Amino acid sequence: MSHNSKILLIDDELDSCKALSQLLTKVGYDVEISNSGEHALTLLEKQPFGLIISDLFLPGISGIDILKQIKDDSPEIGVILITGKASAETAVEAMKEGALDYITKPFNFERLKVQVAKALEKNRLLLENNYLRQQLHGRYRFDNIIGTSQPMQQVFRKMGKVTGTDSTILILGASGTGKELVARAIHYNSPRKNKPFLAINCGAIPADLLESELFGHTKGAFTSAFADKPGKFEVANGGTIFLDEIGNMPQLLQMKLLRVLQEHEFERVGSSQKIRLNIRLISATNVDLQEQVKKGQFREDLYYRLNVIPIHLPALKERRGDIPQLARFFAEKICKEMNRPHISIGDDAIQAMESYDWPGNVREMENIIERTIALTDNVMIGCEELPSDIGKKMAPSALCAPQITSKGVDMNKVIANIECEMIQQAMELGSGVKARAANLLKINRTTLVEKIKRLGIES
Repeated sequence: MSHNSKILLIDDELDSCKALSQLLTKVGYDVEISNSGEHALTLLEKQPFGLIISDLFLPGISGIDILKQIKDDSPEIGVILITGKASAETAVEAMKEGALDYITKPFNFERLKVQVAKALEKNRLLLENNYLRQQLHGRYRFDNIIGTSQPMQQVFRKMGKVTGTDSTILILGASGTGKELVARAIHYNSPRKNKPFLAINCGAIPADLLESELFGHTKGAFTSAFADKPGKFEVANGGTIFLDEIGNMPQLLQMKLLRVLQEHEFERVGSSQKIRLNIRLISATNVDLQEQVKKGQFREDLYYRLNVIPIHLPALKERRGDIPQLARFFAEKICKEMNRPHISIGDDAIQAMESYDWPGNVREMENIIERTIALTDNVMIGCEELPSDIGKKMAPSALCAPQITSKGVDMNKVIANIECEMIQQAMELGSGVKARAANLLKINRTTLVEKIKRLGIES
């Protein structure tokens, strides 16, 4: 990414303009000159500049007018105003409108040089921050959360509805389902996207330190508090706080969090000074909070505060139709990160992955594909290269023919059970679409519909 260090000089006194242009060119800057505000605005429409140096008093459009327009259209561009008719009033107006400096003629060129260097560095940092922010936003677009299955489409629909709101969200799902990724996607697609997103794992921080981590502390608040320290809530003000594993939050802290959500203010540990708060709270848990409420382990009033909009993330075994797409996505991503030529995944390996239950969910899949790619010398991952508990071809127990004993066996019932199991697997792999499931089973769609009705399978 490049930044712009070009300077536009605007002065109706052409000789003065040329002299300053020569001085700036001599110290290494790329300079363009203009003798009127109107001409300068035309140039600004055609090409970008990193800094504007303008005379305050120009015929027609004044230096203040140019300053106002630049601050509206391109606030990252610095403006320095120069004048031979100094007054306290115009200086105050110039600084109020956002000028970097207000310099009177005859001016000290060394001072101007310092201001020019500062302005261009500030412009560079702003452009770089915007670029990095765009890259970050790109990482958390909805389409970077992989899944075309029905359960994931329901998640996407709900995410799309809540991004424009400030409602509190509770993300539910087993470990490894991607709860933080969903929280970040909601933040970076919301009006708060240019403000901080901070994630705190309530289960990873000791209970006695969690309050200080969240709300900060003052010097001397406890033995190791050697200086004032702002907490995550203070740092994230204006943005989003993500509290993962909220079910592990101690009861006393649950009460403080409830008060913060009700009153929109908090105090640092050891202080009585109130700090106003404007954040969006997203929390997540892999435990049943309702069950914890019944057991008295989680406050019921806090639960209802957190559970304004619940989003349930399905386990990977509940969205088997997404497994091929996820596996290939991770293979491509990991090969790029390792600077390896592309390694594909064979159909047998995909089928083995589809049969596996993935207790660690998407995170487990990513880790296994990374390990497999790191260890293989082949251009394709086969079933035999996967860990043994995935790679071995396991037939589901419902599909195994029972042993016939002297008492006999109800063959119609066994066949019906096998049909049920196969249809349910095909419906899962086909993301609930009957036409896809029928195709997987190599039967007509109408035949599948008849079997579903006859066998009483929920669809």
